[in-house]
Parts: sequence; structure tokens; C-alpha cells
Amino acid sequence: MSFAYLFERFPSFVQTFVYREACEMLRQQMAPMLVSIRHSDDPENLAEQLDADIFHLPETDEMRAEIDRLREAGKLTGAVHRAIPKARLENDSNRVFEAAWLGPELQRKGIKHVHAHFGGMAARTAWWLRELFGIGYSFTGHANDIFCENDFPVSNASLVRDAKFVVTETDFARQWMQKKYPRAEKKIFRVYNGIDRDFPPHAPVAGEPRILSVGRYVEKKGFTDLIEACRRVKETGRAFECLIVGEGPLQQDLQAQIDRAALGDCVRLLGPRSQTEVRELIAGARLFVLPCVPEAGGGSDNLPTVIMEAMMCGVPVISTRLAGIPEMIQHGESGLLVAPRTPSALAIAIEQLLRDAVLAAKFSQRGRGAAIANFAIENTTRSLKHLLVRLGGVAPPAKAFALDPKLPRGFFDRFFK
Repeated sequence: MSFAYLFERFPSFVQTFVYREACEMLRQQMAPMLVSIRHSDDPENLAEQLDADIFHLPETDEMRAEIDRLREAGKLTGAVHRAIPKARLENDSNRVFEAAWLGPELQRKGIKHVHAHFGGMAARTAWWLRELFGIGYSFTGHANDIFCENDFPVSNASLVRDAKFVVTETDFARQWMQKKYPRAEKKIFRVYNGIDRDFPPHAPVAGEPRILSVGRYVEKKGFTDLIEACRRVKETGRAFECLIVGEGPLQQDLQAQIDRAALGDCVRLLGPRSQTEVRELIAGARLFVLPCVPEAGGGSDNLPTVIMEAMMCGVPVISTRLAGIPEMIQHGESGLLVAPRTPSALAIAIEQLLRDAVLAAKFSQRGRGAAIANFAIENTTRSLKHLLVRLGGVAPPAKAFALDPKLPRGFFDRFFK
């Protein structure tokens, strides 16, 4: 095993991009150890199946009790022994216990670097692995995990400062982080989330044109604007159905909005669906619409994976000019973008593409081409792999060299610069 992926919970059906990357890293023969702090809580019908071992930490109470027993027996390193009493009194103390338990396991396997997704729980545990055992780490920041500050002892600034390198999923986020953390500017890189190509082709279902949206029922997805836009489109007399797949805390509020606007005959909240069902729903849609908005607390989407999925299927996409979304969609060429929180403009865009089949076909073709060119999983994973080797000190297995002739040069360059 060359390095360890460290996840809060793996696999997770709401983080399909992470799952795909791990699968592709395995395919590229990097042999990562897959470590999940918590067990997956996906419903059985939504759970992803992975043909690889996933190493799970013990349940929290069991893990803490074991570390306490080892400490009393004098079997912990000096750094861990000293860290436990102080950490026990602080917020987020489980991260110290997780690192104390996991560190020796990684050392036994010869793993000297871990990579986490999100600047959250797993990244903070990785920070403690560095602090207590000298195991290097890197992480991929996504959206609210980097845009919003936390109140934990290990701050976002600490995560960035001590990482071997940091990945963001858009140029927007890379530039944002470089401005916020200028001393770390040269170790912050952009690697787009990746997507595989085996999506079903665009084949709109018969009957009324279907508008589809997918995402958690939370503020930043902009579903209130989508519902209002649907109300306006319905007022024009145009027939359609709008399906919104997901789950989340705003479900009751969104349903109440649908009921107040008397849209129950054309707008439905479908709840969560498996990845197979989501792909089929996307392929059968006439349009895909995700009107992302900035949250009141400063959070926002960055590079919504589901937009990539719609583009890969060849479904015309409408979204907003927010964060990294304009890096995905070139307005007027591969889709339509409107300003966030403008349901009137959103309604006009929806009506335009429902009316103009030629323009929709253009976006279908060019959107798929852009998805392949920018987000193919084999390319995005390769970019991360090279960063792990060049900057993380990860030594690739022999089979990885055979698949990637450029990898040895990147690996040995570290020693001869």
C-alpha cells in the first residue's frame, strides 16, 4: 500500500465523486489503503459496492477506552501520552483518539502519507497523525468545508499550513484559498472532480417535457428559486413536469412552497434515489436545472458533481454564475447561466430551452464534449496521483509505474532538485 485515503464515512452515496476517485486510484494500481472513521450509514438500497477492503476504526467509546487502557499501561508513545489529557478537555477530542489509535496501524503497514477529502473530520484526524506520528497528509477541499470557518482547535488555517499540499476542485476555490492563505500559495492546486463515462445517453422520456434537479434539500441548492421559476413557467401555459431528487432539512418547507403555489400536478420532491436511478432520471430529462445560491453564512456549492453527470449524459443544463460553475458551463455555448436568486431569469431560461430544440441540441452535444475534456476520471485521478508522488512523498507500487510512464520521472525528481 502506497498511501492511505482517510474518510469520515466511506462509501457515501452523497459523495459519489469520492467513491469514483478511490475506485480509479485502485484501477491505476496505486494500492491505497481505504480507511473510514465511521461505518457507512447509507440505506441498503442506496449503498455503493466496492471490491476492496475498507479499514474501519472502532466505535468511539470502544476506541477511547482502548487508548486509555494503553496509556495506563504505559504503552503509548510520549507524544500521544502527553496529548491525551489536554485533548480530553477540548472540543473535537475524538480526532486525537482516532489518530492515536490509527497511527500505529499505518506505521505497521509502512504508510507515511494520508489524503483526506473535505477539510473536515478526516482532515483534522490527519493533522493529528502528523502531530503525533510524523505521518504527512494532504486534503481536497470542496465547498463549505473551506469557505466557512470552523470553531475546532485545529482550524482551517492550521490544516492548510501543515499539509504537504492542498487540492481544490475549481480555479475559483484555488484562487480564493491562495488569497486567504498567501504563505501556502505555492502548495494549493486545482484538480477537478472526476466522472466516469458510462452514463446512459440522453433519451428524453415521452410525454410532458421533464425538468430534473438533484441535490440535498438545503439552501445552497437554490430549490426555492427553481420552484418559483416553475410557477412562472406554468403561468405561461407551457406543460412540463419538474422532479427534484434528494433529501434534507428543507424538505417540508419546499413541499409547503409547492402546495402554496398549487404546483402539485407538475413539481414533485422524489426523495433520495440510488445512483443507478439518478442516472436513469437524468438521461430521461429534457433539461437539468440546478440554480445554486450563496448561503447566508457564506457557504456555497463549488463544482456540483451532478452538473457533470447531466453534461456527460448529454442533457442541456441551466445553472447559476456561482463559484466554479462557470468553469463547467460556458454560457450560450454549452449551457445557460443566470445570476443566483433570480427566479424570473431562471424561468426565462427554462422556457427558452423547452421551446428551442435546436439550441437544446447544441448544448447537449457541447456539454458532453466539455465533460469528457475536463472531468474524465482517469485524467483527474492521474493529476492527484502525481501530486501525491511529487509532493506527498508517496512511493508508487511497481504496477503503477507500468501504467503511467511519466510517473517515475515525477517520483525521482524529488531527490534531484
